[in-house]
Amino acid sequence: MEFFTEPQFRTLSNPGVESVQLLSPHNSSSSRITITRVTVQPGAGQPRHSHPASEQVWVAISGSGTLLLADGATRRFTAGEVAHFAEGDVHGFDNSNTEPFVYMSMTTPPVDFAYAYRAAR
Repeated sequence: MEFFTEPQFRTLSNPGVESVQLLSPHNSSSSRITITRVTVQPGAGQPRHSHPASEQVWVAISGSGTLLLADGATRRFTAGEVAHFAEGDVHGFDNSNTEPFVYMSMTTPPVDFAYAYRAAR
């Protein structure tokens, strides 16, 4: 068994987006999953992207916003909903609301997301 507290988490950030890696190969003996809590502030977002070799599940915890999907498609995404992105699925997010949007992300196999963020701590 492993147990983690805040000092073992890794925080990545871009303007308006904070991604806290709660469990990943950086702090766990598991090499199968990354679990991340992401907060997207009002007016911020994440550009469309994909993970060619990983699938990802997002669980919307609070707030709402717009999923940015392939071919310019969009879909509303609200607290209590779950989105599954298969390997290679294009996805991103836009928060044009007045409250932060928080979701949990599970990625398998893990991805080191540091490449997508300006700051890590």
